[in-house]
Amino acid sequence: MNSRSPMNRYPASREGLAAAESRTIESAQTTSPSYRLSFNDPDFLTREELRPVRLQLELLKPELLQQQQGVKATVVVFGGSRIPDIETAQSNLQQAEMAAAEDPENPDIQRQVAIARRILAKSGYYQEARKLGRLISAICHDRSGCNLYVITGGGPGIMEAANRGADDAGAQSIGLNIVLPHEQAPNSYISPELCFQFHYFSVRKMHFLMRAQALVAFPGGFGTLDELFETLTLIQTKKIEPLPVLLFGREFWQQAINFEFLVEEGVISPEDLNIFNYVETAEEAADIIRDYFQTQKTE
Repeated sequence: MNSRSPMNRYPASREGLAAAESRTIESAQTTSPSYRLSFNDPDFLTREELRPVRLQLELLKPELLQQQQGVKATVVVFGGSRIPDIETAQSNLQQAEMAAAEDPENPDIQRQVAIARRILAKSGYYQEARKLGRLISAICHDRSGCNLYVITGGGPGIMEAANRGADDAGAQSIGLNIVLPHEQAPNSYISPELCFQFHYFSVRKMHFLMRAQALVAFPGGFGTLDELFETLTLIQTKKIEPLPVLLFGREFWQQAINFEFLVEEGVISPEDLNIFNYVETAEEAADIIRDYFQTQKTE
């Protein structure tokens, strides 16, 4: 492109755009919404017709920034946002029990006590996820020197624990937050330069798997199940190459999902059960991930 190209007249940076706007003579024409540059016009960019453009931008921005940071391989950690560390779970149970003591005939409060006890029983998963985040961050490919990055949904609970474990190791980690009806703030352990926010679940799911070397699913709710079954389906239908899918906590998962029933009903094949494995400890999961990652070919 030569120096006289019309493209060179347009600002190539935020500073250039601001300078150009400062030189604009204010008039009825220049203050009209139609005069705004299309890429600097939120009202235009959020129109229904611009959805394809927004999808592309939402795919491209995290991709370019991860390339810039040298992210080549990730381990996805899913799990419940409502499973806190043990201290928080104990405190929540104490508060629920105090409320129940003041109103012992209230069935809703009694139910909250029962839930708080169940959450406390699962809070050990927080510690295991934190430990796993630390172990994953220490795995390095012998030939490429490429480290594994922990990548989570960016929220609290198990997601926070995995990002926290990476932070314990002094490593970067990634958080893919999503705009929700109830505002979700990124947990404080995500590397700020790798903390992203999405509007579209579909694009977010793509980014979870684009560099994934393994997926670890801790106990969780609808979001965890959605992301898990998306991955199982992609592997089953050969849309992506097989990778370790580890279900953390056999007892929880076998109660939550009766995979054997699906085989007996003929809706999945027996070999589909080989797509995933159960694990019980962070060390067990890290060993499987390390063995898989270090046997992969490098470009």
